[in-house]
Amino acid sequence: MEKVYYRPADYNQGQMRLFASNIKANRMPEDLLFQVMLDLGILLSSDIEKTEIAGKKVFSVAEGYLIACFDSNVTEKTVTEIAKRKPIYAVFRDSGMANDSVMTNFEQIFETYSPKTQRKVL
Repeated sequence: MEKVYYRPADYNQGQMRLFASNIKANRMPEDLLFQVMLDLGILLSSDIEKTEIAGKKVFSVAEGYLIACFDSNVTEKTVTEIAKRKPIYAVFRDSGMANDSVMTNFEQIFETYSPKTQRKVL
């Protein structure tokens, strides 16, 4: 993750695109997955399965205990399909959501299909 110790006085409105992603350049999805696993206390030796849900690359860790999607243009269909699998943890990239509507509906989709899932957006 990028260090986010910014002082607003040091930047102007035209530089806001600099902050569009909080993930360091050249990081692979696997890098993000391992960081999330460490943050959540999930063993790095856990089984990790790469799969595709609604056209997006998804990681399923420990038989669906954690499901993570770090792709871009994630749609409500992808979020819904992940929620229907009822993981304990679901993790997405904030900048990976296809649009504001998906981000707005993200919580409601999980409340509908998997209310006990702990959700995290990077």
